[in-house]
Amino acid sequence: MRITPNLKALALGAALSTGCAGAPPALKDSEVQRYTSDANGFDTHSYFYDTGAEVVVFDAQFTEAEAQKVLAAIRARTDHPIRYVVVTHPNPDKFNGAAVFQREGAKVVASEATAVAIPAVHAYKKSYWVDVAHAFTEATYPAQAKVDLTFEGTLSLPLEGDAKVELTELRHAGVSTTQTVAYLPRREALIVGDLVHHGAHAWLEGGLVEGKVSPDVASWKAALEELSAWPRATVYGGRGVSAPVAEAITAQQRYLDTVVSLVTAYAGELRGRKAELCGDAVGPHYAELTKRVTAAFPEYALPYMVQYSIYGLVNRVACGE
Repeated sequence: MRITPNLKALALGAALSTGCAGAPPALKDSEVQRYTSDANGFDTHSYFYDTGAEVVVFDAQFTEAEAQKVLAAIRARTDHPIRYVVVTHPNPDKFNGAAVFQREGAKVVASEATAVAIPAVHAYKKSYWVDVAHAFTEATYPAQAKVDLTFEGTLSLPLEGDAKVELTELRHAGVSTTQTVAYLPRREALIVGDLVHHGAHAWLEGGLVEGKVSPDVASWKAALEELSAWPRATVYGGRGVSAPVAEAITAQQRYLDTVVSLVTAYAGELRGRKAELCGDAVGPHYAELTKRVTAAFPEYALPYMVQYSIYGLVNRVACGE
């Protein structure tokens, strides 16, 4: 494990202040709280945890406007300082809003791999939203997030009192190229970002590798297996509802296997027209695949996630990308 010098200093300062002040007063932590954006922010969950002395936020939303709403939700419940914002993986709905919390004095924490990935992901997504979708301009798209503190392997955040937040960088990639999970022992809560969409359709685009997005479903399933290290935990995913860890693993793996099977079968049905999945007129095919996936999981929320993101899985399965 490597901790940046700034984080070492924070840890030392916390230890010295506790030692000089004698026994600290008892601190009462809160349940894990959640803010969810609307569809303009991709129905993204941000979680926050009040330790009784300070607040830790998990994932920062797609825009600063949405991050401001997370901040308002926190301030409606507590006036404790926001100490950290943990970015679970390098997707823009996890890091674009980070500056809002930094202006409040928070430090943005991410694995070294996530911090390294952010610039390329930011540039790729900015190009799409500005030049293709025309939903933002150069001036209005969020500035690239800055990470204050990085780690490799595992990290226990320096916090006041006896509350703990333990970060682990998984060995396998998930929805993106790298994945951090956060465990809160006192709450038996495991916050995993978009690795799990329990009861909701998943984002199937994949992580950015050498300038192209490509989902690695085998690695995603292996990352899910790693969650078994917290057998008593409740999983809090980036979308959908919370669930016991074993249930969350099984359901997410089943979903991934089913969607891969549906895409593979559809590509086979096209036969000589399979190349259409890799061309410019692919829209009707995406619509048909969305229909089939949603029919396979009629109880799942957020079907639009399939329509917007299945291109990544199609390119991987049918186009060899």
